[in-house]
Amino acid sequence: MIGRLTGVIAEKSPPQILIDVQGVGYEVDVPMSTFFNLPGLGERASLLTHLSIREDAHVLFGFLTAEERNTFRLLIKISGVGPKMALSLLSGMSVPELAQAVSRQEAGRLVKVPGIGKKTAERLLLELKGKLGPDLALPVTVANDAQADILQALVALGYSEKEAGAALKSLPADVSVSDGIKLAMKHLS
Repeated sequence: MIGRLTGVIAEKSPPQILIDVQGVGYEVDVPMSTFFNLPGLGERASLLTHLSIREDAHVLFGFLTAEERNTFRLLIKISGVGPKMALSLLSGMSVPELAQAVSRQEAGRLVKVPGIGKKTAERLLLELKGKLGPDLALPVTVANDAQADILQALVALGYSEKEAGAALKSLPADVSVSDGIKLAMKHLS
């Protein structure tokens, strides 16, 4: 597996670049967010890559950030979403914008991306729910054991860690576990 390429940019033709790595030219498909942030022709660049092997071709996809590559890999695991569609989605919106659309269940934002229809957008929202948000959010901090137990109980009840953390902030510091769960659930409903 080719995980990273570092070399000189020989050609740029959206959405593909040619990167010369010690005399070997690699054609790499990149999302537009990566394409626009690459240095100019003849300059050195380093890309994280994902190699897609099909029956008829081996295709390299390149990304400037690990966050983009990880999101790409999440997307291609979804039924009906191939590498080209995942690349199109990452070209149409940034990872934080995608995470926000998923957390708010905004299918309309996804449909605006070329190649994404209503059914695909709904499937993306369903499959990605809870997979993008926690990575982008700060971890929830707890002040004591009671708050840790309340947080764990809320997550076990189906609330996201982000929602549970927000509810924890609304509770008094010296609340008991059972009262804290009741108050947090009132806050969340």
